[in-house]
Amino acid sequence: MTTQATDRNPQPTRLEHDCIGELAVPANVYWGIHTQRAIGNFTVSNIPDSAHPQLIRAYATVKRACAEANAELGLIDEDKARAIVAACLEIEGGKLADQFPVDVLQGGAGTSTNMNMNEVIANRALEIIGRQRGDYAVIHPNDTVNHSQSTNDTYPAACKLALIDALNPLAEETRKLARAFHDLADRHINDVTIGRTQLQDAVPMTYGQEFHAFASFLKTDLAELERVVPRLMSLNLGATAIGTGICADLRFRKTATEHLARITGLPITAAPDPVAAMTDMSAYIAVSQTVKNLAIHLKKAADDLRLLNSGPHDGFNDLNVPARQAGSSIMPGKVNPVIPECVDQCCFMVFGMDTTVTWAASEGQLQLNAFDPVMIHALLGGIDLLTRAMAMFRERCVDGITINAEVGRRYAAYSPSIAATLNDAIGYEHAADIAKEAAVSGRSVREVAGERTDLPADELDALLDPIALSRRLGQTCREHQ
Repeated sequence: MTTQATDRNPQPTRLEHDCIGELAVPANVYWGIHTQRAIGNFTVSNIPDSAHPQLIRAYATVKRACAEANAELGLIDEDKARAIVAACLEIEGGKLADQFPVDVLQGGAGTSTNMNMNEVIANRALEIIGRQRGDYAVIHPNDTVNHSQSTNDTYPAACKLALIDALNPLAEETRKLARAFHDLADRHINDVTIGRTQLQDAVPMTYGQEFHAFASFLKTDLAELERVVPRLMSLNLGATAIGTGICADLRFRKTATEHLARITGLPITAAPDPVAAMTDMSAYIAVSQTVKNLAIHLKKAADDLRLLNSGPHDGFNDLNVPARQAGSSIMPGKVNPVIPECVDQCCFMVFGMDTTVTWAASEGQLQLNAFDPVMIHALLGGIDLLTRAMAMFRERCVDGITINAEVGRRYAAYSPSIAATLNDAIGYEHAADIAKEAAVSGRSVREVAGERTDLPADELDALLDPIALSRRLGQTCREHQ
């Protein structure tokens, strides 16, 4: 029933009811009473479900598969099913995005989001067949759209599909950033510098080897991202409330899973133990840990670049990251490594994401974990943030890095640690004395060794050649791609 606007009620409404009572819902929205109550109840983050378009699209896809399965099994009328499918397709295409206003941090294990989706689909489907919104005697949010389903099986299914959708661009950015580091490494494979351990001078390496290590990290991360996706394809449709399948036709589980696999083109399967699957959060944990490990590697690269860029007069000054903006409001000419610093902060947020997921995943009591909403919010937010951070890092930092080749050569030549290569020829103790004198005098190991050993000059040159020392394992860049 729709009411007219009055002075006391300036917005037309329709009156809906639930198990608690009646409530006026704005007449111009597609959601219903359950969503309206959720809007008033959950007022903490001010972030609506619509902030995660992957989740909204995925949920509509799940509802479409369920409608098709219900129609195939004769559980709902085919004309109604077609209208539901049409509404789902609109949502999947990005329409009605503003009709999903429930706060991402909601109680009820996602029930409010499920009912929001059911109500929007029902009311849009009613319009499609020429009926008014709220005419639930024809198409009902629960009896028709939610037939054979529960929040507890559809919400996790939508979450997993949303994660697959979000991981694809993250994997692509990981691939692009790895390629950028590979290309940077190739340009500098013959430019020698010094390696460092415990922030102290160690032995020579090339800039190419240093950059290639970052690419290798990312290549491993990319493989892990691809490996975790199949874990998100075991779904629990038809398990309904606690995994026993109550209120669902026994044929529905298989049929709905087959329809969803066909629609998505993914090898989706039904979880082998539906009761266990109801509280098994291992797929979320696997995604979180994989993304966190990528963030650790990304932070490692950003931090190393900050150190190597330090100075330029009183720091390492090995390389230069692109200057992006003035670095001080008081010190003229100061330029900070702002892009790596921003990347670091994004990584900190991802570490927080993983902590949130760990705690939420551990809180599954008895037959349900009620905290899917915070897990999917944290995961989608963290994945999207890291995806953008990697694109920014590549475009505004890595692609513009230049090296200070002469600085690197000097560091390599004057590191006392390269005396280690003399161990076999003159013994550790003698080599240590040469290293100590080189450090105290500020001369190179080659100069001191020329005075304090009987080794021929050509043998010393060969033993202490920085480029040769960096190639002891014959490592190049392209062979590892």
